[in-house]
Amino acid sequence: MKVSILRDSAVIAVSALALVAAWRIAAAAVGAPIILPTPGATAVAVASVLRSRGFLLAVSSTAVRGLLAFGLSFAAGLLAGVAAARSRVVEGALQPFLMVVRSTPIMAVILIAMIWFKTGAVPVFVGFLVGFPIVFSSVVEGIRSVDPDLTEMARAYGVAGLRLVRHVSLPALVPFLLGAASSGLGLTWRVVVGAEILSQPLHAVGTALQTSQARLETASVFAWTIVAIVLGGAAELGLRALLHLVPWRRRRGNRDQ
Repeated sequence: MKVSILRDSAVIAVSALALVAAWRIAAAAVGAPIILPTPGATAVAVASVLRSRGFLLAVSSTAVRGLLAFGLSFAAGLLAGVAAARSRVVEGALQPFLMVVRSTPIMAVILIAMIWFKTGAVPVFVGFLVGFPIVFSSVVEGIRSVDPDLTEMARAYGVAGLRLVRHVSLPALVPFLLGAASSGLGLTWRVVVGAEILSQPLHAVGTALQTSQARLETASVFAWTIVAIVLGGAAELGLRALLHLVPWRRRRGNRDQ
C-alpha cells in the first residue's frame, strides 16, 4: 500500500514538473508576457493576489455561491428524482423543463439571469440549473436499478417502510448519488465562476478575473485562475472527506475486506 502511494505521488510530482517546464518553454518561445506569462511571473502575481485587500472576501463569496448552488440543485434533484422514479406522470411533466435546461447554451442562461436577478444571485441560479439535471437523472436511474425481486423478497420477510429504504433502496441509490455529487459539484463550480465573470458581483473570483483581463494583467488572470482551481479542488476534497463519513460506505468497505 505504501509503495503504491509513493509511486503515485512520484508520478504526479513528475507530471506537474513536466507541465511547469513545458509552460516555461512555451512562455520563452512566445516572448510576450501579455500573452503568456512565465511560471515565475505568475507565482509573483499569486503572491500579490493573496496579499490583496479583497482576496478573502472574494474567495469566501464565491465559495458560498458555489456551495449554495450545489446544495440547492442536489436537494431539488433528489426530491424531484424520487417523485419521478415513482410516477411516470411526474417524470413526463418534468421532461420539457429538463430538455430546455440541457439544450440552452450556458451563456444564454447567464445573460437571461442577469436580466432577472441581482448580480450576486446570477451565479447561484445558473449553477442550480446546471446541477439539477445531473442529480435528477442519477436519482431516477438509481431507484429504478433496485432489483424488484429483492424488494419483493424483503417485503415477504416483513421488511417495509424505512427498513426497506435503508436496507434495499439506499444501497442501490447511494453509488448514483455519489457520482452525481462528484460530477455535479465540479461542473457547478466552473459555471458559478463563469457566471461571476459576466455578472460581476461586487466580491467574487470571477469579477477579479474579469478586472484583471480588462487591465491586460495576464499574470493576474493566471493567478486568479489558479485560485479558482484550488478553490474547486478544496471543495472536491471536502466532499470526498464528507462521503467517507457515510455509514453505509463504511459498512460496505468492512464487508469488502
